[in-house]
Amino acid sequence: MHNEQAAEGNVRVALGVGRKGFGMTPQTGSGFSPTSHTSRNLTNIRLAAQHRKRSGPAPLPFSVSTLRPTQTHRRKRAGADREHYRGKMASSARWNHVWVGSETGILKGVNLRRRQATNYVAASALRRDEGVCAMCWGDPSESEILVGCLDRSVKLFSTEKGKFTESRQCLGGEGSFCGLAVHDSSIITCVESGLLKVWRDASSENVETQVGAGVCCMRQNPAQPQCVGTGGKENALKVWDLHQPEEPIFRAKNVRNDWLNLRVPVWEHDLQFLPGSEKIVTCTGHHQVRLYDPSSPQRRPVLEATYGEYPLTALSLTPAADSVVVGSSHGDMAVIDLRQGRLVKCLKGFAGSVRSVQCHPTLPLVASCGLDRFLRVHNIEDKRLVHKVYLKSRLNCLLLTSRERWEDEEPEPAAPQADVKEEEDELWDGMETVATKTVLKRNMDPHVRETQLGKRPKKQKRTSAGP
Repeated sequence: MHNEQAAEGNVRVALGVGRKGFGMTPQTGSGFSPTSHTSRNLTNIRLAAQHRKRSGPAPLPFSVSTLRPTQTHRRKRAGADREHYRGKMASSARWNHVWVGSETGILKGVNLRRRQATNYVAASALRRDEGVCAMCWGDPSESEILVGCLDRSVKLFSTEKGKFTESRQCLGGEGSFCGLAVHDSSIITCVESGLLKVWRDASSENVETQVGAGVCCMRQNPAQPQCVGTGGKENALKVWDLHQPEEPIFRAKNVRNDWLNLRVPVWEHDLQFLPGSEKIVTCTGHHQVRLYDPSSPQRRPVLEATYGEYPLTALSLTPAADSVVVGSSHGDMAVIDLRQGRLVKCLKGFAGSVRSVQCHPTLPLVASCGLDRFLRVHNIEDKRLVHKVYLKSRLNCLLLTSRERWEDEEPEPAAPQADVKEEEDELWDGMETVATKTVLKRNMDPHVRETQLGKRPKKQKRTSAGP
């Protein structure tokens, strides 16, 4: 009833029927009776309202479902958006030059040409116990990446699809991964407690051996993938053949006592095999760089050099394999000549411990990352910092692509931003220039202040020098 009265009142106002107190008067004209015309309209409105009350509201000319999407439609739209986002991530993953693993479990792909980093782990899935501690390429074409996490899981990431495709638990031993490698579709892992294990498709075919406690690093020989080298704290360098893992094929011997006739402690922090030979270069926690030659009868290092005063945490061979780039826990990085054992040059710009270093196999570039959350790429020849990208997380390890002409690649075009910039330029050009009022300093010379204000400077009174 209230709605009917309201409708009737609206019609009264529309037809010009006055209400008490509003001062409205109906219009009159020749041959027109406003009273009879208005009464007929009101009668028709009352009859229509009573009819609607009995029969219900009239059907709309359109369906409400066409305006309000159903849950099925929303699911389809969300699925299409996810597929579009995944396709975009996969296409961008192919052009990344560096892959970095962080302490929070994020795998980051960095495109150096765009200076753009992409996270390939959802922010809601970040966990400290899934921090990345080891990485390696899964195939020679670099289309797969193996990621070792603190929870002892090894994940397979596809750079073609831009997502993780498989995951496997590699339990056994204690501590985190200190090395990860692939050989004949098998995964090779080594943990801090010294358990070296080869994981095959069938669990009954797994091979494991104990390499000694306190392991800090495990690296694979690229020329002989079945051979790996291990070393750690009070755990001298050893080379193992995984086809015969009972005993190492090479066991290094500690150097002679120092000038006080005291034993020199052993702390192998990182190592790498020299291509084209059996030589192995290591860096220690006592700021030493050592070169071993298993082909010689001498088991002690054939070359030793020292750099700095802090532990050396990572190393990588230069493209010519005649020098090595080392990084320290103090944020120092340098190039050491392996032929003469001398310091060649230092690379600057670090603010924290260096966790991982890798040189490009052919280009004079070296990538490094560490606790200062920056990824840096230096030119080894002129010591110039070529790229520097802030990645927001503490970084543990990295992989640098081996593509040779990635500086000349033409990646897929990024999202257009030229229109936005042009709109901003037009907006700034259309604004009026507001003149700023000059603030005069109190201690300014009065003559200069009055000149800036447009006044004529006052003449100073002459003071007599006295009689």
